[in-house]
Amino acid sequence: MTIALIIYFSLALFLVVRLLLYGIRPTKTLGWLLAIFTIPVGGMLFYYVLGRNRRKNKFYRLKKTEEITAYLKTVKDYYDDIDDDEDLTIPAPIKSHIKLVKLIAKNSNFLPSQGNELTVLKDGPVTFEAIFEAMESAKKFIHIQYYIFEEGELADRFLSILQKKRKEGVEVRFLYDGLGSNTLSKTYINHLKKLGIEVYGFLPIRFKRLLSSINYRNHRKIVVVDGLTAFTGGINVSDKYLNGDPVLGTWHDMHLRLRGPVVSSLQAVFAMDWNFASGKDDILTLGYFSAIPEIGKSIVQTVSSGPDSDFPSVHQLYFSLINSAKKYVYIVNPYIIPGEAIMEALQVAALGGVDVRILLSSNSDSFLVKWSVQSYFENFLEAGIKIYLYPDGFLHSKVMFSDDQLTTIGTANLDVRSFEQNYEVNILAYDKELTEQLKHDFLKDCKISQQMDYHEFKKRPKLDRLKEGFAKVFSPVL
Repeated sequence: MTIALIIYFSLALFLVVRLLLYGIRPTKTLGWLLAIFTIPVGGMLFYYVLGRNRRKNKFYRLKKTEEITAYLKTVKDYYDDIDDDEDLTIPAPIKSHIKLVKLIAKNSNFLPSQGNELTVLKDGPVTFEAIFEAMESAKKFIHIQYYIFEEGELADRFLSILQKKRKEGVEVRFLYDGLGSNTLSKTYINHLKKLGIEVYGFLPIRFKRLLSSINYRNHRKIVVVDGLTAFTGGINVSDKYLNGDPVLGTWHDMHLRLRGPVVSSLQAVFAMDWNFASGKDDILTLGYFSAIPEIGKSIVQTVSSGPDSDFPSVHQLYFSLINSAKKYVYIVNPYIIPGEAIMEALQVAALGGVDVRILLSSNSDSFLVKWSVQSYFENFLEAGIKIYLYPDGFLHSKVMFSDDQLTTIGTANLDVRSFEQNYEVNILAYDKELTEQLKHDFLKDCKISQQMDYHEFKKRPKLDRLKEGFAKVFSPVL
């Protein structure tokens, strides 16, 4: 018994020192200290699984090849010189949002690129037909990465096309998240491998590292074809995107097809994830990064972040868009558990006269998430933020846009998990035409949605308040 107590308190002391050295916020540090000392053994276990600061203790350090070193120098030079451009060669949209451009370049190491073509893909049928069409046209390689890849009609279609392309000599690499795609069978994976497709799971669920990795997931959805066409957004591979859900109905979501120079940055995100999961650096070479001609008018910047990024890039992107808005900021997101900084930014914007609107589903796919999201409604409404509940199916899109100028679409929810624990990727478009198109569609959706009323919402039953309070306790780990 004495030896057990000595071991217990030694471990507790070790974790306390670790918290003090690597803690992020005082409130979070205090919470973990209380858990460690008030929940015997369990508090330590929860901290080890959920509480460690991966920004200070990185999962992954990228091997610095000559190509990567040269590229990073290009980013640094651009960052250093952008304010000194006296020849007005930098496009007006970049000049107008120079702080945001530099923030992303510094955090994600991706520069804004001109001459891109962006196509908004709404819902599953349109999205997958565009993806399959691009895959059918592949001549060199297809790179596929998904958080959730479920077997069914869509997975069979992927398999059929990939089998055909392998016979034509096209390279195929397939990356799936070890937790999100935990239902993917060994039979399906082995079928891919027999075709000569390289397949790896990202942080697969294995006992020896279960506690250290289960909380850190790769939430990205990326398809890159020949380095010329790329897709990303909120849509996973699941037949509910075709046939709906028995409970929630139709799943609505938004994806992007991208062509032009920006494809190289999405290929880079895939290549780094591939290197992490496979240990191979074969696609961290110039051969997989084509010199892509300008084929459109959009200026685009890729924003990637993860638990081992120096800073929470997507969190800072959302924060900056809200803070910089002068007329409006509109948000579509199913999981709004904002944390203190985003919460304050939204309230300050609304109280300062900015038209802040949030569109989300009246339905939810999780009891805890539903009540945790709802726990923020009263504070939102009190500050003048307009909340609309979309009545049809489940709205899974992750979109934010402002002032007819800026739009971001991607994989990141507006929650702490996306900001601190998941690997995410978003696209930021400095594009007036795209933003105005999305604004038009957003306002149409608001008209058919139920707008929440502050005074009515305050009258909700105490039982609902209790559920909200209970769910909010778990919000940092949802």
